[in-house]
Amino acid sequence: MRALSMIRPVLLVAAPFLLALGLILPLVRFERLYFFNETPSLIEIVLSLWQGGDGLLAVIVALVSIVLPFLKMISITVEAMGITAEATAAGGTGSLFYRRVVPHLSKWSMMDVLLVAIVIAAAKTTGLADAFTQPGLWCYAASSMISGLLHSLMGDASGPK
Repeated sequence: MRALSMIRPVLLVAAPFLLALGLILPLVRFERLYFFNETPSLIEIVLSLWQGGDGLLAVIVALVSIVLPFLKMISITVEAMGITAEATAAGGTGSLFYRRVVPHLSKWSMMDVLLVAIVIAAAKTTGLADAFTQPGLWCYAASSMISGLLHSLMGDASGPK
């Protein structure tokens, strides 16, 4: 238990840091694909979709890939700091979001990484382009895995004793 209490703060800092890097660093490098930059980041992909007239798709990608992971990070941090535990003890529903919504977010957290992997495989197999993973994808994947681990560890720690 002592090791868990020592590693949790490191993970609470690492997960949002890696998420931020995953958003701004290039996700994939395309060669011979003319409608994307050579190495787009997730934010550039959303902007490209928006500017290209695919507003609905841009909003969906932004919501699922940027907004929901940030909400998950915030709720995990708030829960870890014990803020919601105090609110719940006072008769509030402070950890309702954490207990009801975060588990659903955790189930979808690696979907973006899977989709990028499918795009890379499709680009390579169709001959449309050569595609290679970039640091942003690995940072995004690490952030998703760490936040899932944190959610799991905190669920174990807050469960029945």
